[in-house]
Amino acid sequence: MSSSTKEIQRRMKSIRNTQKITRAMEMVAATKMKKEINRVLQIRSYAHSAWTVLTNLSRAFRKYKHGLLEVREVKRILIVLISSNRGLCGAFNSQVTRKIMRQIENPTLMKINRVGSRRIYSSIADEDLEYDFVTVGRKGFDYLNSRGHNVIATFENLDYAPTFDLVRPLAQIVIDDYVEKKYDKVVVAYTDFRNTLIQEPKLRQLLPLSKIDLEKQIEEMSSETEEDLEEFEKEIDYKIEPDPRLVVKQILPRLVEMQLYHAILESNASKESARMLAMRNANDAASEMMQRLQYTYNQLRQMGITSEIAEITSGRVALED
Repeated sequence: MSSSTKEIQRRMKSIRNTQKITRAMEMVAATKMKKEINRVLQIRSYAHSAWTVLTNLSRAFRKYKHGLLEVREVKRILIVLISSNRGLCGAFNSQVTRKIMRQIENPTLMKINRVGSRRIYSSIADEDLEYDFVTVGRKGFDYLNSRGHNVIATFENLDYAPTFDLVRPLAQIVIDDYVEKKYDKVVVAYTDFRNTLIQEPKLRQLLPLSKIDLEKQIEEMSSETEEDLEEFEKEIDYKIEPDPRLVVKQILPRLVEMQLYHAILESNASKESARMLAMRNANDAASEMMQRLQYTYNQLRQMGITSEIAEITSGRVALED
């Protein structure tokens, strides 16, 4: 019995030490989550303003063609996968990777390019589609690399508190490869932060620039009313200086950067929320284990006391006889 109680005490000590770690990680994740949510909210005004200018310059876009608006039949697809550098965040990474694999196995939606409200379908056979990846986060790279997928670049420095300057090299790879016609479509896979309990993996068409996907992404980061959004969408006559072509050339890459930056911020907030919940669940599980072990320990201890009392009583009875 002595060895059994010592083993239970050792396990209880180990669980208490683990609980201290998971509790600290939960608190850190909660703090980081709040900061990441604030960063998402801070780019809301920029996103609305950028999309307003884009909408009201649509006539210039039609007149002056730009490579980021060019629509081609989809054959080669570049997927930007946003994951985490570390684990201990529940199903955060597996959810987004499963969504990508499902789309690759059934690529009906991947073969569609959206332009305005129209959908342009590709006649390329499913088995002839080619996929390359750019990963943000080590976990996404490890997953794809272990399954033989081609990863052309990976970024591990965008895991927490990224800036526009850090996102710009990623955006430049995406923009250059699309303009040079290496890819016919660029998709970003990320996890949308809905609330503390719900994080939803999503795929968005990044290039060619799509009005539908831009509006959906801006809607995700916005809490404006419908009246406010309608006000943003009112057409305005701009006097463009020095040249509409130059304005178009400058604003379109900024919109790509904004979409990538927003997707990374959403994923980071989702990651910290998932980690906070995972650590909370670990704490709860540890507490339940402690209760069961304490109950077992008390039972064994009581059995030992009862056994000792029985032995003392038996010995006294034997002496009296």
